[in-house]
Amino acid sequence: MRNTFGNLFTLTTFGESHGIAVGGVIDGFPAGIDIDMDFIQSELNRRRPGQSHITTARKEADKVEFLSGVFEGKSTGTPIGFEVRNQNQHSQDYENMRCLFRPSHADFTYNEKYGIRDHRGGGRSSARITISRCVGGALAKLALRQLGISITAYTSQVGNIALEKDYHQYDLNTIEDNPVRCPDQAKAKEMEDLIAQVKADGDTIGGIITCVIKGSPAGLGEPEFDKLHAQLGAAMLGINAVKGFEYGEGFAGVTARGSEQNDVFVPKDENTNQAADKSINQDVVARITTRSNHSGGIQGGLSNGQDIYFRVAFKPVATLLMKQDTVDLEGNPTKLTARGRHDPCVLPRAVPVVEAMAAMVILDNYLMNKTIKL
Repeated sequence: MRNTFGNLFTLTTFGESHGIAVGGVIDGFPAGIDIDMDFIQSELNRRRPGQSHITTARKEADKVEFLSGVFEGKSTGTPIGFEVRNQNQHSQDYENMRCLFRPSHADFTYNEKYGIRDHRGGGRSSARITISRCVGGALAKLALRQLGISITAYTSQVGNIALEKDYHQYDLNTIEDNPVRCPDQAKAKEMEDLIAQVKADGDTIGGIITCVIKGSPAGLGEPEFDKLHAQLGAAMLGINAVKGFEYGEGFAGVTARGSEQNDVFVPKDENTNQAADKSINQDVVARITTRSNHSGGIQGGLSNGQDIYFRVAFKPVATLLMKQDTVDLEGNPTKLTARGRHDPCVLPRAVPVVEAMAAMVILDNYLMNKTIKL
């Protein structure tokens, strides 16, 4: 089982949902970066369970403890080890699932591949494992912050309730003003009510998260097999419950003509403010922009200096608090009635996970781009 993400900046994770702890080791992180512990913990707090009435009732502090790689508030360049202790497991809630396969879950596939599985909360397949990604992403954000690069994700759709405008039309600073993490407060209330109703029914629902990366320099990514959008897509599709990824205009752009889709290059307005990057093409980037950004900030597999934006589709959570048909380990038909504490919709807690994965991809590519220096 491969448990390592990244090339130069790498994150290796460990742990299970109902084990002693989850955690990881980060290697390749630059030395001398200011490590804001409060910020890292706040990122975990955005992901933790029990934060609102529309999330799982599991109560976990999700307090991160760093074991190495940080000295007097700065990264040392050595491996950064960390762990988060599990404190509120209710493993007995999963005893009736020991010999059953939950529909649309990882139970059957894990059993077929490895011949063994941890039935308690899904074990390694649990979304609780994303804690380690949030820690890695928080550290990546701290490094990117020094480069003027910011990453913001938000809930743009729950069920059939969707935002009707693009991200430019919203104040992304208001995302944390509601439990759904949506920048449209009226739509957020509709989404919240829908999730609450779905939860009351013992059911689940999915939706879409939009992510925007600002301040990225031109030239990140590779032009062939490791295109930047391919790396972002792989990172997002590796998140629990993700079913789709599109960047820029995505599927909506197929109905337009090339004359409508092309992002025409134009001289940059001298009054336009742009954070200076450190690429060798800085003078060129400072003088050139595009009239539109249908490409989503990526052309030819490389970032072009414009905003990078993409959308991630999440399916409804597989575990339902209602009776379902399934089979046991021998393939005999049976019924499953799930117990335990589960999210009716993963999107509110998945927003920081999307940001974290995007941050690690961007930092990894920044470090690999030899024309750009940290």
